[in-house]
Amino acid sequence: MQSLNTFSKLDTDLRKNLTAIFWAGLFFWSSMASQLPTIPLYISTLTQSYEQIGIVMGSFAIGLLIFRPYLGRLSDRRGRVYTMRVGLIVAAIIPLCYAILPSIPLLILFRAVHGISIAAFASSYSALVADLAPIEKRGEIIGYMSLVNPLGLAFGPAIGGLMQEFWGYQPLFVTASLLSVAGLLLTMQIGYEEHHQRISSKTNAKLGFWHTFLDPRVRVPSTVLLLVGLSFGTLSSFMPLLMQQKHIPLNAGLFYMSAALSGFIIRFPVGRLSDEWGRGIFISIGILFYGISMALIYFASQSYEFLLSGIAEGIGSGIVIPAIVALLADRTMPQERGYVFGMTWIGFDVGIAIAGPTMGKLITVVGITNIFAIATGLCIVGLVIFATQSNKTVAESFKFAIGQTSDLYAIKGAGSHI
Repeated sequence: MQSLNTFSKLDTDLRKNLTAIFWAGLFFWSSMASQLPTIPLYISTLTQSYEQIGIVMGSFAIGLLIFRPYLGRLSDRRGRVYTMRVGLIVAAIIPLCYAILPSIPLLILFRAVHGISIAAFASSYSALVADLAPIEKRGEIIGYMSLVNPLGLAFGPAIGGLMQEFWGYQPLFVTASLLSVAGLLLTMQIGYEEHHQRISSKTNAKLGFWHTFLDPRVRVPSTVLLLVGLSFGTLSSFMPLLMQQKHIPLNAGLFYMSAALSGFIIRFPVGRLSDEWGRGIFISIGILFYGISMALIYFASQSYEFLLSGIAEGIGSGIVIPAIVALLADRTMPQERGYVFGMTWIGFDVGIAIAGPTMGKLITVVGITNIFAIATGLCIVGLVIFATQSNKTVAESFKFAIGQTSDLYAIKGAGSHI
């Protein structure tokens, strides 16, 4: 396999570190994903209000929004591994809180705190991989290392769905906690740490929040992630409930498994090809498939149609997420990378945060099925924005979006520490 050939050519210490990072990421995302198909159903045992369900689900992004910038700076100052451990500790504690204290107000609080786990772990994981990856293999290695997401989405929902079905919610939450503890232990095997913290703290102080957020390097990727986040937030909050309402005889965990499988497969060729063809065309394709997924859910009335939607969602996320990570790595220097990654992903956080309560409110007006038509439209808007704003002019943006020109915001020599 091409992936094994690529990793076999890496330095031994680098390969060992990437392996430990990969397994830590896999356990983290398995923990998080084990709760995806079950949390909305768990909340629905406490309230029948779609609006309240949306608020609880959306509150997850509060911790993400508040702590992303701070944890991005912390990642640059104290190191990626340090903030990865912060995320894993939070991910180990909060599921136990779900199990012990089931009430709507407390779940809103716990979900908000739970969001800190992704704010700490995800950006640091991506930044660490970007730091370590040789420039000429950056897209390929980021693609392979991002496999932790679809693999976690394959194992996690299957574990969560089965445990909830046969043993109930409490054993599910304990298992989610133990998976995060396993990831935490694996970070002890990572022998690499950054050497640029003193430089980064000065650099980030000069940049400032709004200067960074409105920088065209960040603004357009963040806007795209906002619209993708709105779609994903709609899906994760209400897709299991839509299936339940339509009496679809399919475990929601199988939807996520189909998404994980397609996302797993697509990342193998895409990472390598993005190094050759550029990031733009793959971001465009990824957004398109996200829109197809939302449209399929809107029209779905059979189990296989939901599975097809899951496959399309997996292809979309499997392309657009690693492509945007590689794009940001191309556009940043190592000493600012953690902070910029965190700032860019605020768009995704906002999308998730407002999708739950906003779509929950809209359900009372347009119905639960029609919110997926709205999500389809949001993906189309995202594709138009990327095709017209992703490079320095509209013409260059369009050419970049179809793979006909290079990224004019890319920084030459924005390399790794290796």
